[in-house]
Amino acid sequence: MGNGPSLKTVFEQQMCVLHRCDTMAVNFAANTQEFFDVKPRYYTLADPHFYRATDDNNVRRLVASLESVDWPMTLFVPYEGRTMGRLIKNTNITIVSYNAVGIEGWSWLTRMAFNRRLGMPRPRNVLIPSVMLGVWLGYKEIYLVGADHSWTTSLSVDENNNVITNLPHFYADNSHERERVKAVYAGVPLHSLFHSYYVAFKAYHQIERWARERGVAIYNATPGSFIDAFERKVLPV
Repeated sequence: MGNGPSLKTVFEQQMCVLHRCDTMAVNFAANTQEFFDVKPRYYTLADPHFYRATDDNNVRRLVASLESVDWPMTLFVPYEGRTMGRLIKNTNITIVSYNAVGIEGWSWLTRMAFNRRLGMPRPRNVLIPSVMLGVWLGYKEIYLVGADHSWTTSLSVDENNNVITNLPHFYADNSHERERVKAVYAGVPLHSLFHSYYVAFKAYHQIERWARERGVAIYNATPGSFIDAFERKVLPV
């Protein structure tokens, strides 16, 4: 479950499907009521902000939300983020670290690294490690929801040549998070953003080829998603 705006419709119309499936939430999803309604089996963090900026009120709220989890859940964090275990005091949560090293090069090399969990396609966003983890966990069918990735539709450039980007989610970001994102992208030129998008969309094609070789089917069940690597298929009813 990516946090794109389309996920709201899934919650409204297909919650029963989510309850029947093993689900994975990401990033700030735990700061919503829907998280507690779905009760995902897995949770993935990738951005170092989550384990470095412990003074961020939204991160503190995330930690508090995770401490309130009353069902068995596995939290995946990059290897360097395993210190999250000191922050989250909840015996219902098992923290597992993964190798977030981006691997590029010969196909035989990347295949070997992926198979041995030594790395993954460059993790431009949290959905990339999430899908890789799903394959490593042994699932043979993976459905993506909330994976809109329609970032280019929200781009603009103001009269001072500042690139303005809005990253909409199924929930409303508070003013603090909007200001943080604005600060992260301050001074970033447009070509760098497009290159970042290139890295992400390329990664999905790498994952699709590798997963298919392993007999794993990845379906994109997100209406209007910009991800063009995976077969489109609606969630099974």
